[in-house]
Amino acid sequence: MRSNKLIANALLTALCALGAAGAGAQNPGLAPAAPEPGQVLASGTVPDEGSKAAVLAKLREVYGADKVVDQIAIGPVAMPANWNGYVQKLITPDLKQISRGQLKIDGSNVSLRGEVANEAQRQRIASNVATSLNPTYTVNNGLRVSAADQSILDSTLANRTVEFESGKATLTPAGKAILDEMLAALLKLKGRKVEIIGHTDSAGLRATNLGLSQARAETVKTYFASHGLNGDLLTASGQGPDRPIASNDSADGRARNRRIEFRMAQ
Repeated sequence: MRSNKLIANALLTALCALGAAGAGAQNPGLAPAAPEPGQVLASGTVPDEGSKAAVLAKLREVYGADKVVDQIAIGPVAMPANWNGYVQKLITPDLKQISRGQLKIDGSNVSLRGEVANEAQRQRIASNVATSLNPTYTVNNGLRVSAADQSILDSTLANRTVEFESGKATLTPAGKAILDEMLAALLKLKGRKVEIIGHTDSAGLRATNLGLSQARAETVKTYFASHGLNGDLLTASGQGPDRPIASNDSADGRARNRRIEFRMAQ
């Protein structure tokens, strides 16, 4: 007898706010249709109409009735005790935080796939799934942190250097112009936490460079906060000369090492 398995899958565009997730039992005899962007595809086999109705109702509650595509079949499948109840616990708004993803429930085996915004979110979602199940269930956390938001920051900065006055934490007009572009990018990443990291070259005392890099990172944080970005989403740190990206033996290399780095907080 086939094991009970239900799969819901969604294929989303990069601009869609909904996550690609779901829960379910695959039906080997039913080829899933390709969902439209923003839709959640539910396919598989469940033992009766009541189980099917309960799964679809929960998915529609979370994602919206117009977003759920029903390809669930009824068939002679086996299921663990209270399987329907556990499926209901797994279909939560947490799934909307997953993009290009899948939640598969195969008997007492649960697997999560897809992209999330950061490491904390990845661990929280997997923990919530595990704590909603009894110990007989196995959870495979295949979620990964999306690189898309970091790419936005990297492409906006475009390897340019945020300039400061020599030996100071005072921005030059050119430095402010770059930060204005970075600010526009950060405002699009609503609610995301960002690390601002200052770096220097190796000239001078390490302790002095650490202090200067920290002060410059703090200046950038203050600039963003004073221009409408939530300061609570920003952290500033200084690495001094400890993380060069070029040789300090040349003027060009030293100039490249004197930089501000923007990283999506994990």
